[in-house]
Amino acid sequence: MSRKWILLGVTVCFVFAAAPSAAFELGVRGYYWMPDLDGDINYESEDTLDLDDDLGMDSESYPMVEIFAGFGAHHLIFTYYKADYSGSERINQEIKFGGSKFDAGTNVKSKLEYRVMDFAYQWDAIDLENILAGTSLGLVGKVKYLDITSAKVEGSGESEEVDISGPIPMVGANLHIGILADIIEARFQVTGIGYSGNSVVEFLGDISYTPFPFVGIHAGYRSFAVDVDVDDLESNFTTAGPYGALTISF
Repeated sequence: MSRKWILLGVTVCFVFAAAPSAAFELGVRGYYWMPDLDGDINYESEDTLDLDDDLGMDSESYPMVEIFAGFGAHHLIFTYYKADYSGSERINQEIKFGGSKFDAGTNVKSKLEYRVMDFAYQWDAIDLENILAGTSLGLVGKVKYLDITSAKVEGSGESEEVDISGPIPMVGANLHIGILADIIEARFQVTGIGYSGNSVVEFLGDISYTPFPFVGIHAGYRSFAVDVDVDDLESNFTTAGPYGALTISF
């Protein structure tokens, strides 16, 4: 082997060893989220229906998946999950939803289904990962695609259903704190947007434990709050609760 190839190999090894912040990372994170559902909905009516008290919707738990890649201070993240809520309640007063009216005493069935896809970019504006346990502060830009596939109320032969979808731009910040080298770490992220009386805000707080390389175990809390009025559908609800997660990265 010629000296120039040996020199090149040593140089490459030195660069990667001296600049770990520029390393490429690729991974997947699976969540199991257990949020409470709280809020109300209104469609083409003066009646605002409480999802729990009026429609009897129960909280549900569901999985989420996140795929991420990073190089140095730049990170790309894709997140997907689907929520599916249903309820059944005998109403004690007349309610309206869309063009349908439901009389008092009617047993109404309801459904709220939606899918969420996040496309996010994060840039680490402050990176102290090589100092002590390591800390970084990232600026986040995100497009959240919210697809409400079904908001439905039915009973006594009456039925009304609506669906809406669209992209929501969001901005925020991500704080990473190394507590014990690369073994125990904390993460806090908040993103949101507000416009014309509408708002969407998302928050998570996370503690992770890495027992061995490439595998991380997480426990955290996540909230997703939506308050929008689009196409005669007013939706104001929050899903918030704890989660567990497993990360595999390279």
